[in-house]
Amino acid sequence: MTRTQNNAAWFLVLPVLVLVAFNAIIPLMTVVNYAVQDSFGGNVFFFEGTRWFEAVLASDRFHQALGRQILFTFTILAIEIPLGVGIALCMPRRGIWVSVCLVLMALPLLIPWNVVGAIWNIFALPELGLLGRMLNGLGFDYNFTRGVGAAWFTMILMDVWHWTSLVVLLAYAGLISIPDAYYQAARIDGASKWAVFRYIQLPKMKRVLTIAVLLRFMDSFMIYTEVFVLTGGGPGNSTTMLSIDLVKLALGQFDLGTAAAMSIIYFLLILIFSWIFYTVMMRGESQQ
Repeated sequence: MTRTQNNAAWFLVLPVLVLVAFNAIIPLMTVVNYAVQDSFGGNVFFFEGTRWFEAVLASDRFHQALGRQILFTFTILAIEIPLGVGIALCMPRRGIWVSVCLVLMALPLLIPWNVVGAIWNIFALPELGLLGRMLNGLGFDYNFTRGVGAAWFTMILMDVWHWTSLVVLLAYAGLISIPDAYYQAARIDGASKWAVFRYIQLPKMKRVLTIAVLLRFMDSFMIYTEVFVLTGGGPGNSTTMLSIDLVKLALGQFDLGTAAAMSIIYFLLILIFSWIFYTVMMRGESQQ
């Protein structure tokens, strides 16, 4: 039998393609245009080739911001992924407490990013905030507006509070999708809790954990609003991430050529790291 191909469905996809073109492709082409040209005003441009890219890659300022960004992102992943899985394992599987736990886990995700930064800014103030007064009362010299270590501690604590819930919800979704037959077989074989986690739960959560790692990596690598509201990139430049440095370069110094080249390098770094994470975590999946 021959099937008649109907292309009418493409008309439903067309609005999405047009929206993506206006919101992604056209702005990207504008950035590329600025990254390879220079202008002295009057809408007159001069082709510069790879000059701006070379300037960014040779800049100590870029290397330092990239180092801070990588340190922050990998610290966040090392904390939030195991913590999220641990909390998901402790959550109930049945009863009314399931709904209560899910609602509580979802609450931090509903708060806008700028509000999160403002909340933690007030919460961590050394003289007024509950966290600041408590730590100073315990004998710690805590002031996130002056101390580099305190600023990083507050920034990481803020992100863990805000985004661990996402990992919890994804891990919990993977856990409840595991059939009871696997647990029954494990009980018959006398498997320990660690063996159940190692050979049943963790492999079954592989796909959702891959999504969690990719989402948290991309979001933490592009973090801007929360850190900017909390510390403004200070004290000094100690918490100036790539995104904050890019905004300072583009809007503060109005160096559009260098900023455009830096944004493209930034974009490519995220793509490369995401591809590496996905390739490593999904290795061997095709054989299963």
